[in-house]
Amino acid sequence: MSPVPAVVPDGRAPAAPLAGSVPASGSAHGARPDGRRLVLVGYVVALVAAIVAFGTDPVFGVIAGALNVVFAVFFFRHLAFAVAAARWAEADLLAPDVDLDGYTPEVAVFVGCKNEELVVDGMITALLGLEYPPDKLTLVVVNDGSDDGTGARLDARAALEPRLRVLHRAPNSGGGKSGALNDALATVDAEIVLVFDADHEPDPNALRRLVRHFRDPSVGAVMGRCVIRNGQESTMATTVFVDFLSGYLVNEYGRQALFELPAYGGANCAVRMTTLRALGGWNTETVTEDTDLTLRVLLSGQRVRYDVSAIDYEEAVVTAQRFWTQRYRWARGHQKCFRDYTWSMLRSPHLTVVEKAESLLFLLGYHVPVLSGIGVLLTVLRAFGVGDEPIIGLLPLSMLLFVGPLAELTVGLLVGRVERRAAWSLLGFIPAFALSIWITTRAYLDGMLGRQYTWVKTTRSGGTSTVAPSPAGGQA
Repeated sequence: MSPVPAVVPDGRAPAAPLAGSVPASGSAHGARPDGRRLVLVGYVVALVAAIVAFGTDPVFGVIAGALNVVFAVFFFRHLAFAVAAARWAEADLLAPDVDLDGYTPEVAVFVGCKNEELVVDGMITALLGLEYPPDKLTLVVVNDGSDDGTGARLDARAALEPRLRVLHRAPNSGGGKSGALNDALATVDAEIVLVFDADHEPDPNALRRLVRHFRDPSVGAVMGRCVIRNGQESTMATTVFVDFLSGYLVNEYGRQALFELPAYGGANCAVRMTTLRALGGWNTETVTEDTDLTLRVLLSGQRVRYDVSAIDYEEAVVTAQRFWTQRYRWARGHQKCFRDYTWSMLRSPHLTVVEKAESLLFLLGYHVPVLSGIGVLLTVLRAFGVGDEPIIGLLPLSMLLFVGPLAELTVGLLVGRVERRAAWSLLGFIPAFALSIWITTRAYLDGMLGRQYTWVKTTRSGGTSTVAPSPAGGQA
């Protein structure tokens, strides 16, 4: 009996996969178990044994000292990124355009959509407005088993625009965003693949700015800058807006400027087709396919680049509940990448010692709030008389914990030329960081215990757009 096609382009059966492509129904990646129960038990046993052997006070003192060392390392890393961005980022943003017209390889743009009727019209309008030779550009949007009006909206737009190709994926096809992108990959051929999420609206010149970096054969992937477009929609959206300024104008820029090790971010990003096919496509066994692909590109001997001038606009989450859902997925996937790739990265012949150290710190990014939670716990225990570390001895821990990220956030506001009153939004990072401690700790324990988790999409509000009127009923 023949299997039911997972993808139906324009109502037809799917095209035969190209040589070396990834089958739509499977994954080229072996499933790595997510649980590390014995390791977690080992941590607990080692702590109890140390307390029995040496006493509570010395053990807690050593832990506090180790945390101070870790936070000091991350403090200087944050500070270095902030200095680099303050010195050079604005000049790069205002630099004259270089080689936007001289290199136009064939490009395929992929977008996965699942229940995105509130934002899909703005996304399609922005994609159709990309400045690129029409005969060199293929637009492929995957309706990933939506049960709202997403499919109908996509079909209506495709009927009017021959450049737009819509693939309908059967419900429960599996693989989340990675599965949808792999299905699109199996139906087209191009030199470069560009990926956006359904709520993204790129600047018309974003594609040209990303593609120009592939002139260098060592480049396997390129990341652009994402800007929040609905920062005034709620207090949470404002916090995310500032967070993205810091993340892209400072953190990502600093990793490029100092180490040439930016991350492929999963949207507003491009990857070389031959690289992608050689790596087996997107990994359906992870919920952060971007971090996973970043590491696999580096381990293959190619590089990722970041272009701060390739801008597109996305929608921030507007409630704490949506923030939890999104950041839990990010933390769960990022922590899994640390467990899956750390030893391969440390043994890689393609990275220098400094590059390995920076990559390790990058992979530990979603573990730092977990360690922060341990620091807070030590402080609380000391307040109740447990441990001999004086409160004043714990102050460096908290100072280093906040000053480094605060420097990045402040430089992000300055480089982004945000109005001065936006500085008050920095206060929102105190509760947001507390929430992040809980989110990342929960994700860490769930991952180490091997609890099942599958892709959970971010809910959109559809309240704003840079290119199209807000669709009717676009309230959160």
